[in-house]
Amino acid sequence: MPNCECPIPVIDLFAGPGGLGEGFASLHYGRERAFRIGLAIEKDAAAHQTLELRAFFRQFEAGQVPGDYYRHVRGELTRDKLFGAYQKAANRAMTETWRATLGDDQAFPWLEVDRRIRGALRGATTWVLIGGPPCQAYSLIGRARLRMRDVSRDPHERHDLYRHYLRIIAVHRPSVFVMENVKGLLSAKARGEGVLERILRDLENPHASRHESETVGAPCSYRLFSISGSPVESGSGARQFVVRAEQFGVPQSRHRVIIVGIRSDLQTFPSPVCPEESVPTLWQAIGTLPELRSGLSRTVDSSEAWSGAVTRLLGRSRIMAKLDPATVRLMEKMGASLKVSTTTGGEFVRTRRVRSWRQEWFHDPLLRGVCNHRARTHMEADLQRYFFAACWAMQHGKSPQLRDFPRELRPAHNNVTGNAKHSVFADRFRVQLPHSPATTITSHISKDGHYYIHPDPTQCRSLTVREAARIQTFPDNYFFCGPTTAQYQQVGNAVPPLLARSVADAIAKLLC
Repeated sequence: MPNCECPIPVIDLFAGPGGLGEGFASLHYGRERAFRIGLAIEKDAAAHQTLELRAFFRQFEAGQVPGDYYRHVRGELTRDKLFGAYQKAANRAMTETWRATLGDDQAFPWLEVDRRIRGALRGATTWVLIGGPPCQAYSLIGRARLRMRDVSRDPHERHDLYRHYLRIIAVHRPSVFVMENVKGLLSAKARGEGVLERILRDLENPHASRHESETVGAPCSYRLFSISGSPVESGSGARQFVVRAEQFGVPQSRHRVIIVGIRSDLQTFPSPVCPEESVPTLWQAIGTLPELRSGLSRTVDSSEAWSGAVTRLLGRSRIMAKLDPATVRLMEKMGASLKVSTTTGGEFVRTRRVRSWRQEWFHDPLLRGVCNHRARTHMEADLQRYFFAACWAMQHGKSPQLRDFPRELRPAHNNVTGNAKHSVFADRFRVQLPHSPATTITSHISKDGHYYIHPDPTQCRSLTVREAARIQTFPDNYFFCGPTTAQYQQVGNAVPPLLARSVADAIAKLLC
């Protein structure tokens, strides 16, 4: 690594489960860490638990993580006993991660936020601020569900959370900041003004909206860059900030806005983050994980009951008569090959060896299995829809639209009845294709699995948390805490760590 004082401290706001921070913390030059997470702030209880556990893991150098950590993620040792056995590491992890709500002045006053940030920096003058203010109000699907074009109408004021991020820039003057958000920023409006244009203008001059008493040192401005290394000024070329994650080693079509700001007194420019030559596929990411069958909900589940629920579709003659002969033959073949003897998985699935694409990044031989790999349960009607959809996709090389479903298989929801061709959610049941990048993993995966159907019809299920985490490029030893729904939400909201590591590499080179 070039000469500099390292590791460089990082403050992570709206940290979620820590995807962006993991990218920075995992960057090494030789044996030397380029960055250290000084403080990660997150308000959600389950995401904070995940952050804290990962912070504990990072207190140890590679190869020196205690076996008790692996016993914990295998469910053999409680968190209290793990932290009690390694109190110094646990205390550092708890100091590094703070469960707090930015902007809640009564519970978490800004004086305390500022004190913690200063303490985490330990007097460093070169440091990085990262984070992505919660983005539901900006997302295209979110706005569609809320039926609003102007996000200032959002009753939860989620569109204004970036101002807390802006305040910390103005008060603490980081050398560099990285702000990530959804592509929907490009079209979102607030009070008639383009949201992204307003954000860019504020980020260039963060002191403009702050009171003088809140600043530390002289006011400063920032030059804004895309990760291509190109400078972008407010009012021009906002689309240059859009990053296509699949071009940077992430096996999903995830398009996000990433803004890099460099304090204007630093006469340096970022190196471009170069796209990779090939685009990874879904099957590269998840194809080696243990096979599972889904569970059957609303009744007693068993392998036989599950198999019967799926294959009863083959006896529904009115439906089968509407399908093309090739799809019918494939469904009959797959129905005879259902994974009847396969487990539904669990928080830890023991297996001898899990090979993976990018083995050095994902695989940890000490794990001896797979974490967070439990299949969802589904009612019989949805199992039959999943089975049909996966078979149809295998036969046709694309995921079916609602119009491709026999009418008897379509759900009776208000937004899918009638003319399926013109339904707002025409791809409500989406099969993830094995030889393409996955579609974007979002927090909606926590609601149901309809948009994330596994491509193997014989497993007849939606993606597990671990499969979603693989698609998001989290290492296999990254354990997600909380109920399964919360785990899905954490993964869906996260920044892919492999993408974040590429950004971190460019920033390390400009600061050193």
